[in-house]
Amino acid sequence: MTTVAVIGAGWAGIAAAVHAAERGHAVVLFEMARQLGGRARTVEQGGARLDNGQHILIGAYTQTLALMAAVGVDPARVLLRLPLALTTPDGRGLRLPPGAPIPAFVRGVLAQRGWPLSDRLSLLRHATAWSLRGFACDPMSTVAVLCRGLPASVRRELIEPLCVAALNTPAQDASALVFLRVLRDALFNGAGSADLLLPMRPLGDLLPDAAGDWLRARGAQVRLASRVQALHAAARQWRVDDEPFGRVVLACSAVEAARLAGAHAPGWSARAQALRYEPIISVVVDWQGTRLPAPMLALTGGPAQFVFDQGLLGGVSGRLVFAISGAQRWVDVGLDATAQAALEQARDQLAAYAGSVQPVVVSTMAERRATFRCSPGLERPGMHVADGLLAAGDYVDGPYPATLEGAVRSGRSAALAIGA
Repeated sequence: MTTVAVIGAGWAGIAAAVHAAERGHAVVLFEMARQLGGRARTVEQGGARLDNGQHILIGAYTQTLALMAAVGVDPARVLLRLPLALTTPDGRGLRLPPGAPIPAFVRGVLAQRGWPLSDRLSLLRHATAWSLRGFACDPMSTVAVLCRGLPASVRRELIEPLCVAALNTPAQDASALVFLRVLRDALFNGAGSADLLLPMRPLGDLLPDAAGDWLRARGAQVRLASRVQALHAAARQWRVDDEPFGRVVLACSAVEAARLAGAHAPGWSARAQALRYEPIISVVVDWQGTRLPAPMLALTGGPAQFVFDQGLLGGVSGRLVFAISGAQRWVDVGLDATAQAALEQARDQLAAYAGSVQPVVVSTMAERRATFRCSPGLERPGMHVADGLLAAGDYVDGPYPATLEGAVRSGRSAALAIGA
């Protein structure tokens, strides 16, 4: 048995702590905030429980779903599973029918009547070519370059919103290689892999709260509001502040991990510090009497790429959440102005489903370092920081962009690397 300190209790830290505890290690989980969950958490605001941002899971998130089940959460009870649909309020867009992934994709594309047949066939030709190349490409290529042969309608209505949703990076700046990996695993990796899994409960109920209880029940310590000040290397062990541990997993933000690792692994720390970020803004709106035709719709012509109807997801009726990815320019404009722009977008595109009262902004939240900027050729820091010192997080080197699945997989890998 090894004593393990996991520093940071986002989804990567939770995964590392749970998997380490499963393997019989003595775990202490440190978290500087007062709740678990990191950038996918539930917060108290004005007496209400609100998520700090709208998150989407997909069927390909196998490790995330397995971790939820391991700590006693039934994904089928807390997530609404729907076939992938990127449709606008007027019904335009791509819908994938159930079934085997490749036939479903072909049927879904051919059924998209908003594009002329030539555009649909062009998308199928490109997708076939990507598949034949093993979903590989020049690592320095952007998504915009990868898709420049596609018709403008396909790029505008499918590629660009899918890219910003998956990578939180605009297509002109996003890594084509990572984008293709996401497409391969989501669209062509077995029946149901592309399904949308939309939370029907607050994010805290999906994993963090249950994981905290699970860890405590197995003798692990969960220390909230506890920021680690420094790491000290000693003979065959590490000291977290003044406490000895056999292994340490840095599962905090890249910025915090770079601070703690700087004296021990300056090269690793420099690479972590060099990451650049994209924000995500969530605008929560109450619009009494409003009911959308689907729990999630794609939007155009405004700040938000997607809107979610919480009333259709088991939440407050008439409450809408507008998700703005790749949101740096809106952060620069200001949150009040962004909220007003989202309201104008709502009035313009959702009028057919609106109630008779005016919409009211409940909350506008910006996660300013929501994800790293997933650009071509990005060199991400690796899992091994120093002897006995590991890193876990969605920013750690791996095939996925900054997603919940990437975080969970990274945490699991770090726990397995601790050894028996």
